[in-house]
Parts: sequence; C-alpha cells; structure tokens
Amino acid sequence: MKRNKFKMLGAGLALLLMVGFAVSQEAGIGPGSRHHGGFGRGPLGFFTKALDLTDAQKAQIKQIIANEKPTLHPLMVQEGQAHQQMMQLVTSGKFEESQAQTIISQETQIHSQIELEHARIMSQAYQILTSDQKTKFAQLQTKHQQWMAQHMQHEQTGPATPNQ
Repeated sequence: MKRNKFKMLGAGLALLLMVGFAVSQEAGIGPGSRHHGGFGRGPLGFFTKALDLTDAQKAQIKQIIANEKPTLHPLMVQEGQAHQQMMQLVTSGKFEESQAQTIISQETQIHSQIELEHARIMSQAYQILTSDQKTKFAQLQTKHQQWMAQHMQHEQTGPATPNQ
C-alpha cells in the first residue's frame, strides 16, 4: 500500500514540477520564463522532449495554464508575502512564537490552495497525453522514484567516511 502511495506521489510530483515550471514561465517569473527562453527550457522542456508532446498538446497545456492563472497567480503572490512576513519576523530580533504560528497557519492554508490548483492543472494536462505518452510518463516516474529511493538511502546512511 505504501509503495503505491509513493508511486502516486512521485508521479504527481513530476507532473507538478512540469506544470509548476510552465506556470512560472507563463507568468514571466523564474529563470525559465519566456523572457529567458520560454516553453522549451527547464523541466517542462525535458517533458516536452521526453514525452514528444505535439504542438497541439503544448498549446493545450498553455491554454490550461492560462485558464488557471487568474486563480493561481494571486495565491502564489500571497504565499510569497507570507514568507516575507516570516523572514521579517525571524530577522527582527523580536521573535514571537505566536506570531510565527499565525504566519505559518496562513502560509499553510495558501499552500494547500496552491496544491489544489496544481492538482487541477496536472489532471487536465495528464488527460491530453496519449496512451503511449502516459506509458512513457510512468516509466519516467519509475526512474525518478528509484533515484529518490537511492537519494533517501544516501541521506539516511550519510556519505562514506574513509578509514583512518
């Protein structure tokens, strides 16, 4: 049961990354924004090539993102503002735990709304994939999960230390 849960989480994470970078590109933010090369760069470019998305599919994803942007962008701005409030509290020299908890609660609520929007976008984007692309996506997810398992194993055991 846990293994399937991790598979779904991994698949969702990869599609979330793809959509998240597409959203940031369309919003004109981040290093992969259209001002720095556009749709084909970064993880979205990887998926575009790895899944061999057609021009029509790319256009559909752009439209999905454009449709969701009016909802998603203000949430991203709010989350950034909450983060900034936390940084101001941390660096103010007058840390108050209750104030930090209030900011964390706000940021958590906003982040949950962002995740819901990302899930909506991911679901719509996934639906435009062909069965072959969905198979390829699943294979990429398996590779990603294997990499993550190795990474987590390394994190748990730590780097090997040379004998003295």
